[in-house]
Amino acid sequence: MIGFPRHLLWGYVAIALFMTGDGFELAFLSKYLVDLGFTRVEASLVFTVYGLVAALSAWGSGVLAEVFGATRIMRIGAIAWIVLHILFLSLGIGLGNYPLILFFYGVRAIAYPLFIYAFVVRIAQAVPKERLASAMGWYWAMYSIGIGCLGTYLPSFTLPLLGYFGTLWLSVVWVAAAAVAVWTLLPPATEQAGAPIALDHRLRELARGATILIENRSILIAAIVRIICNLTLFGFPVIMPLYLTSDEIGFTMSQWLRIWGAMFFVTIFTNIMWGWMGDRFGWLRQMRWFGCIGCAIATLAFYYLPLRFGANMPAALAMAALLGIAVSAFVPMGAIFPAMAPNHRGAAISAHNLAAGLSNFLGPAIATVALPFIGFVGVVWIYAGLYLLGAVLTLFIHVDQPGIAHAARPKRTIPSIAHPEGATL
Repeated sequence: MIGFPRHLLWGYVAIALFMTGDGFELAFLSKYLVDLGFTRVEASLVFTVYGLVAALSAWGSGVLAEVFGATRIMRIGAIAWIVLHILFLSLGIGLGNYPLILFFYGVRAIAYPLFIYAFVVRIAQAVPKERLASAMGWYWAMYSIGIGCLGTYLPSFTLPLLGYFGTLWLSVVWVAAAAVAVWTLLPPATEQAGAPIALDHRLRELARGATILIENRSILIAAIVRIICNLTLFGFPVIMPLYLTSDEIGFTMSQWLRIWGAMFFVTIFTNIMWGWMGDRFGWLRQMRWFGCIGCAIATLAFYYLPLRFGANMPAALAMAALLGIAVSAFVPMGAIFPAMAPNHRGAAISAHNLAAGLSNFLGPAIATVALPFIGFVGVVWIYAGLYLLGAVLTLFIHVDQPGIAHAARPKRTIPSIAHPEGATL
C-alpha cells in the first residue's frame, strides 16, 4: 500500500474505531437537542464549549505524548472518553439537564485530542520526513472511515431502530474496541525507552507549544490556515441538519446523514491521494488551490444547490463529494509544522494541535454567534470568506517541501531540514 507504515497498523485501526464512536453524535446531536426542547443557539453552544475544551487539550497532547509516551496517552484518552460519555448520557441527556449536558460534553472533549493527536506523535516518531505526508494521508483516511463513514452511516440505520439516545449509547462499544486495540496490539515507541525527562523540561516544552507561534512567523501563519481548513467539518454538523431538514429544503435526517457520510467516504481515497501528491509535487500549492479555493466553492454549494434543487440527492451527493475532495487537500498540513521546527518537534505538533482544536471551537462558535443575526446564508458566506483568506495566507508560509527544488532562502527564513522525522493534522 502506498506510503502505509505497516508497523503502525493497529494504531491506524484504533483511530478508525475510536472516531466511529466519537463521531456518532456529530451529525445529529444539534437536531436531537432542538427536538428535546433546547434552542438552536443552546445546541450550538454545546458544540462551541466542546471545541474550546478540545483546543486546550489538543495544545498539550503533542508534548504529553512525547514526554509520557504516545501509547500511554492514547490509553488515558480512551478510558476518559468512555467514563465521561456515560456521565454525559446518564446525568445530562438522560435527565434533560442542560447545564450537565454542557458540562459533561465539554469535559469529554479533553479525551478526544489525547487519543487521536497522541497517535500523530507516534507517526512522527516512526516515519521519515519524505514519507510523512503519505503516512498522514492514511491517518486521515482512517479518521474519515471512523467519523465519516461508519460514524455517520451507521446512525442513519440505527436511529429508526434505537432512536437518538440508544444510538449514543452504542458509541461506547466502538471506543472500547479502540482502547483494547491500543492496549494490547500497539507497541510503544522505542524513543520513549530513554532516561526520564525532567518536569521543568516538560513544562517548558508544553509552554513552547504556544510561544513558538510568536517566535516563528511561518508557524503562526500555518496555524491560522490550520484553524480555517476544518471550519466546515465542525460547523456544518451544527447548522446543516437544521437547514437541510427544514421545510424549505425537505431532506430527512437519515438523508442528511448519508449526504454527510458520502463526503467522508470520498475523503478515504482523496486523503491518500493528496498525501501522495503532496510529497511529490509540493504541499502549499495543493493546499492553496485545491484546499482553500476548493473548500470556498464547496461551502457555498452546500447552501445554494439545495436552495435551487430542493431535496435532490444526486445534487446533494455532488456537493458532498466536492467538499470531500477539497478538504482532504489539507492533508500535508500535518507534515508542515514539524518540518518548520525540527528541533522542537513536540512544541510544533502542539501548536498544530492547538490550531486544530481552535478549528473545532470556531466552526460551531461562528454559527452560534452569527446564526441569530444573518441566518444560514450568512454563516456559509463567513466560512467561504475565511477559506479565501486562507488561500492568501499560504503565500506567506515558508517551508522546504518534498518535490520542490528551492533556491537558497535568506537566513531569516526557516533553515533547510536535515532531521528525518516530522508529524500531524
